[in-house]
Amino acid sequence: MRAFVTGATGFVGSHLAEALVARGDEVIALSRRPESSAFLATLGARPAPGALDDDAKLAAALAGVDVVYHVAGLTAAANEAAFLAVNERGTQVLLEVVRRAAPGVQRFVLVSSHAALGPSRPDERLAEDAACRPLTAYGRSKLAGERAVRGADIPWTIVRPPAVYGPRDREFLRLFRLVKRGISPVFGWGRQQLSLVYVTDLAEALVRAATAEDTVGQVYHVAHPEVVLSRDIGRAIGMAIGRRPFLLPVPGALAGPIVGAIGRAAAAAGRPSAVNSDKMAEFLAPAWLLSVEKAERELGWRAAHDLTAGMAKTAAWYLGEGLL
Repeated sequence: MRAFVTGATGFVGSHLAEALVARGDEVIALSRRPESSAFLATLGARPAPGALDDDAKLAAALAGVDVVYHVAGLTAAANEAAFLAVNERGTQVLLEVVRRAAPGVQRFVLVSSHAALGPSRPDERLAEDAACRPLTAYGRSKLAGERAVRGADIPWTIVRPPAVYGPRDREFLRLFRLVKRGISPVFGWGRQQLSLVYVTDLAEALVRAATAEDTVGQVYHVAHPEVVLSRDIGRAIGMAIGRRPFLLPVPGALAGPIVGAIGRAAAAAGRPSAVNSDKMAEFLAPAWLLSVEKAERELGWRAAHDLTAGMAKTAAWYLGEGLL
């Protein structure tokens, strides 16, 4: 198949591109910057110059495409309008160009986010038909992107992953470095219940969502079925790198000022951070759990990496790259 991938230079998109190449697909990867072409070539993808706001180049790249994987998105922004400009309007533009330039497209797969759905109650796993109650500007913008896809006259499938980790990720790297120094900070007492997914498991689920029968017009949650406590993450990282970190609880009363200061410092430096005051409600919610029964049943997919195995592979990559 000929697959078009946005966000292929990023964390999730690069692993998806590799998975598609490995199965024999021709991968056309949207490339906003010329310097990214070399990296895309190492993945086995063909760079296609363009951006989500460049209709002409998008149309040229999409010619003859069978499947579109829309992975690109904004995870940190100065305000809600900036999130919506990319995660909603960018998705709308891509859909419009696909409809015109690739009328034979068999599937449009949107990589959404658990943030679009919102948190769960403790021990409650949210299914795909649960009411969406996003807590943040990012979550609302991802939900707006979902609504754009649902309203398009194109065969679509939406995949909602929870927090994703693995090789090439830079968000969990911060926690790895803290654990290496001997501390593992957690909000509250580290009892927040989480669903997580290892990046290559997510890539496999995305491929199956695009190619399995009867997945058009469906939403899928993809995660490992284990329930991970937030305090378990630091411990798993410690096991992976041979450290036993001190668990450092950060009560909500202290977390707010700390997170707010991080966000303000990043904004002042001209680089918005995903850690900011708007995210506090997500950090302090008691649970973020997904039901994955539908994906296991209809996609024939099951996450292969639990937290221990996934963190071991992630640590090995960080160490191999000299990042720890």
